[in-house]
Parts: sequence; structure tokens; C-alpha cells
Amino acid sequence: MQIIGSFVSPYVRKVLACLELKQLTYEVDPITPFFGNDEFSRLSPLRRIPVLIDGDVTISDSSVICAYLDDAYPQRPLLPQGAAPRARARWLEEYADTRLGDLLVWGLFYQRVVRPLVWKEPADEQRVQQTLSEKLPRALDYLEGELPASGFLCGNLGLADVAIASFFRNAAYAGVEVDAARWPVTAGFIGRALDHPVFRKLAKYEAVQLRTDVAGRRQALLDAGAKLTAQTYGQREPRRGMMRL
Repeated sequence: MQIIGSFVSPYVRKVLACLELKQLTYEVDPITPFFGNDEFSRLSPLRRIPVLIDGDVTISDSSVICAYLDDAYPQRPLLPQGAAPRARARWLEEYADTRLGDLLVWGLFYQRVVRPLVWKEPADEQRVQQTLSEKLPRALDYLEGELPASGFLCGNLGLADVAIASFFRNAAYAGVEVDAARWPVTAGFIGRALDHPVFRKLAKYEAVQLRTDVAGRRQALLDAGAKLTAQTYGQREPRRGMMRL
């Protein structure tokens, strides 16, 4: 099983964490966000990461990939039992992918990390400040009423927990953390999730991919224990058409 995508992408992180939770063997082609050759475009027509290749099966979009993993490999399910709990978990995954993605990735991580490192241009600080002062607090108010004060949403760490926590890792890379005094439940939940062994394992690969010396990055990932594919889909100039980081 192969995953094409960046270790620092919250959508890729979600899929890799789910693969780890299911104890499935996989390899990663660590494509840099916004890069991709024609073969990548064929595999991902919307030019989104991650892409999963499992034998003859090729899937793009993280939510579809996670649903496929639960269908194809039902051991250690990612969703809880029961129609209502499963629907709630799917909703929170969707909320993370859409609302948290817009705020924490495009409003913060893209501005403070991607724009200066990839495009060599300054952040849109007006958007950053609007995200921090207006939009993000409303999202955190909502999560404060939805997340558990202890443990995880459905007992063990599952898909909804992974999806939500993944975006806050990117917020931290942009220098933003949840105010534990104002949102104690959310801050506690994020802390527990990101301290899970699955996230701690992936964090060391993310640290390597955030390095600026691209030439040594693949060897550094191998040295860190990552299983990488031999083929690469990213040797091309950046393109702004990729919708998800």
C-alpha cells in the first residue's frame, strides 16, 4: 500500500494515523505540497493529496481513503458502532476537513509557513489576524461543547479524533496553540490526541519534511525510519492548483 503526500499535510496525517491505528503496512512518496508531475495529475485529477494506491485500487481524497480502509480492512474499525455515533463521527471529520482546514491551514499555516517557504512571499497578515480574532474563536467555542473532557470521542482514538487533532498540529507549526484558560476542554483533547503514540511517531517524519534542505530530505526520512517509495511524483515547479495541503 502506498500513500502519495506530504507528512505535514493534515489530510495526509489523518490517513497515515488511521493506517497506524489499523496496523497496516504502507509506504509513502513524500511529495511536497503544490508540486506534482503529469503522472500525479493522472492519479489525482483534482491535484489533491493524499492519494492511496492499494494494488489495482487508486483513491484520492482523505475521507474516501479512510472509508475505503474501514471497508477493505475492517479489523480495528475507525468508526464507532451504531448509526448515530457513526454519523456524529463522520460529521466531526467533515467539520475538521472543511472549517478547521479553512481556518488552521489556509488562514494560518499557509500564510505563515507555506507562503514564505514555498512561494517566497510574505503572509497575508490581515487574514491571519482576522482568523485569530474572529473566526477561530467561534470554531473553538463550538468544539468546546462537542469534545469530551477526558478520553476520546468514541472511547479509543478514532477517525473523528484524528481528523480534528491533525489540523491543530499545523496550527502549532504556524505558532498558534489553543488557549487552555478559555477553551480547557478543547486544549486538553488536542493535547491528549497529539500525545498519542501514533501522532508522536508521525511527528518525527514531519520534522524532517519541514527542513529547507530538500536534497537531503529523503535520506533523512529514511534515517528516521520512514518507509518510502522509490518513485516520485513531485519533480516539477510549484503549481497553485492543489486544493488541499
